[in-house]
Amino acid sequence: MKLVLLQDVKSLGKKGELVNASDGYARNYLIPRGLAKEANAQAMNEYQNAENSKKYKHDQEVLAAENAKAALDGKTISLKSKAGKEGKLFGSVTTKEVAAELKAKYGINVDKRKIAMADIKTCGSYKAEIKLFQGITAVVTVAVSEL
Repeated sequence: MKLVLLQDVKSLGKKGELVNASDGYARNYLIPRGLAKEANAQAMNEYQNAENSKKYKHDQEVLAAENAKAALDGKTISLKSKAGKEGKLFGSVTTKEVAAELKAKYGINVDKRKIAMADIKTCGSYKAEIKLFQGITAVVTVAVSEL
């Protein structure tokens, strides 16, 4: 029997998937407990609409990530920080500061956890890798100078 799962079911599938299950298992366990519903015309239509919605959302996220990559790749971000002798910073430049500068300069929101860079404790130029989406990354240069 074809079913559309309403919740995750161990060893059968995840919520929203179309699966095949034996008639007895479906009628006696899955349907009465509200874990699945029979894949009739209405349920199949809802399933197709949900799949199309997921695909559209994924495509929009990929497009936004590609646009952000085009805007950021190869750019330089300038940050100023207090420094002591020989350009050694008081503290360090963090990914939070880089994310804030990206937002201010380019208007692109990037989660600080998606920025990978070495510890910046002295003045100079450093590379930072920004993970925008699965397989889509942009590399920017972070230039740190004395205040």
